[in-house]
Amino acid sequence: MADTADNGAAPQAPQIKMNVLAQFVRDMSFENILAQKGASGDVQPDVQVQVNLDAKKRSQENQYEVILKLKVDSKSKSDRAQLFLLELDYAGVFHIENVPEEQLHPFLLIECPRMLFPFVRRVVSDVTRDGGFPPLNLETIDFLALYRNELARRAAQSGGGEQTANA
Repeated sequence: MADTADNGAAPQAPQIKMNVLAQFVRDMSFENILAQKGASGDVQPDVQVQVNLDAKKRSQENQYEVILKLKVDSKSKSDRAQLFLLELDYAGVFHIENVPEEQLHPFLLIECPRMLFPFVRRVVSDVTRDGGFPPLNLETIDFLALYRNELARRAAQSGGGEQTANA
């Protein structure tokens, strides 16, 4: 009998639907400063990765564009000389249905980037390898922690009156 009651309640909560309609490199720049300077030899890199996210509603119903922006800065550990700089804006177009309005912003900035990340990791690996460096395999990014940190940062800036950014 409990199973029947559970099955009867399921239609009341609509199933969330998410489809990736497209994904693409929106903008990319790779600067091989090491090669430009003509430097050679064995260099120990110190790699810093900055991640930013952006999401916006598209003109079509239930469609959103999410952009994962990476800045990968590699410097020599010994003298802090720039080795390379990679800037990548990777976008995905998503069709999303049945996400409550109050949950849409976190959904766009957590779940959608999770779907894009394996492809971003591959692009970064290929570009760094093709640029003459060992392939850079990015560690998995915790988009939930990134989202929470951004909310905390904004709350601290505004003195506690938290407003979420436009999705």
